[in-house]
Amino acid sequence: MLGDPSLTLEPLRVSHAAEMSPVLADPILYEFTGGEPPSLETLRQRYVRQSRGMSPDGTEAWLNWIIRVVDTRTAVGFVQASIRVETVPVTASLAWLIDPTHQGRGYARRASSLVIDALRAQGVTEFRASIADGHVASERVATRLGMRRTEERDDDEAVWRL
Repeated sequence: MLGDPSLTLEPLRVSHAAEMSPVLADPILYEFTGGEPPSLETLRQRYVRQSRGMSPDGTEAWLNWIIRVVDTRTAVGFVQASIRVETVPVTASLAWLIDPTHQGRGYARRASSLVIDALRAQGVTEFRASIADGHVASERVATRLGMRRTEERDDDEAVWRL
């Protein structure tokens, strides 16, 4: 488990689905990424796949954590890292999401920093995030992590790199 004095990151388990369903229920979370809040069953199925830790074809390691506030034990979001297996340099694609009622408190930045530090210790040398144009909150998180926007595109999103 990763953590600091205010946050803990728990490795994703299928049992987190019931607790995370309300965290992911606000439609505003999908304004930039598309989609809609997942049903509890959809979330369980997603967590079954994600908690395996590897893509079905074996080309990506999937690392997923639930972000929990230490004082209240409240789950407030998640942070993810996908790492292409057998590529050099070793690069992690990061993603984060925080319940709107808990945004603006630095949770996404702190959680992502914990992940970056842990992955650096494991040999990951580069980090990237794909962020939708105009998603100011995610752009701020990326900037605070030291990432810089590039000219690269991933589907319809800008690629930020560290």
